[in-house]
Amino acid sequence: MLPDIDSLALFVRAAELRSLTKAAEASHIGLAAASRRMALLEHRFKTALLERSSRGVEVTPAGASLLPHAKALLVAMNHMQADMRDHADGRKGSLRILANTSVMTESLPDDLAAFAQVSPDVRLVVEERWSREIVPALLAAEADLGIVVEGISTEGLDTFVYCTDRVAVVMKPDHILATVPEMNFTDVLEAELIALEGGSSMMRLLAENAMIAGRTMQLRVQVRSFEAVCRMVDAGLGVGLLPYEAANVLGKGLGLVVRPLTEEWSERRMLLCVKKERSGNTSLAKLLDFLSSRDHRGV
Repeated sequence: MLPDIDSLALFVRAAELRSLTKAAEASHIGLAAASRRMALLEHRFKTALLERSSRGVEVTPAGASLLPHAKALLVAMNHMQADMRDHADGRKGSLRILANTSVMTESLPDDLAAFAQVSPDVRLVVEERWSREIVPALLAAEADLGIVVEGISTEGLDTFVYCTDRVAVVMKPDHILATVPEMNFTDVLEAELIALEGGSSMMRLLAENAMIAGRTMQLRVQVRSFEAVCRMVDAGLGVGLLPYEAANVLGKGLGLVVRPLTEEWSERRMLLCVKKERSGNTSLAKLLDFLSSRDHRGV
């Protein structure tokens, strides 16, 4: 017999918030009711799941083992309910899409809007994540489609080319590099740089090629969003590094100069990824065909 879903949701909240009181509030139940639910859940599994103290709660080893399973079950339940609502509304179901920041800022919104015009019976649910987070989420069946940068491991997935992009330099018009018509990465390494935080795939690519050139990047500022990179550049704090299409959209609106890097390695391919056994989903196959046929030639 499976445990009660509401009790599992309460356990997940308590583990994440490290407080049964806060978990009870988030679940809209009283603390006494929450305590009873947790006691019944622990009785069901015949082991303690939370360790209580005056500071709150911490998961026990058994609780730590249960937590990922509980999260996966709750995600599956939410997806099931969404799909059933769609069928009740006359739709053919939902497609859950995980996309990296580059395509979310560039071509994907327009492409999904165009797909929605020709397939209004399919509901699209989109979430932005780092490429490195998307592959394990697809393998865990948390989404139907992912869009990642080429170069990360996609073992267990079918992949299709979606678009290409190139790393670009963003700078103020009065910066000395703004007069350079063709931008080499070695030129950029002379400047103080503004870039994304180190966990992004683009930053790993740049760091690897700086090392190959026997140089280091002079990182003055690292931020989490493309918009923040452009704002920092506009404030005169340095030269920014971004995907070309995103730089065009965001940088030129601030009057910044955008130059693509000329090196061959700076061109990146974005891949559509699906779990192998999901390729037969009719709505998903239709979306894959639509996205892979879009004309995204890059720079």
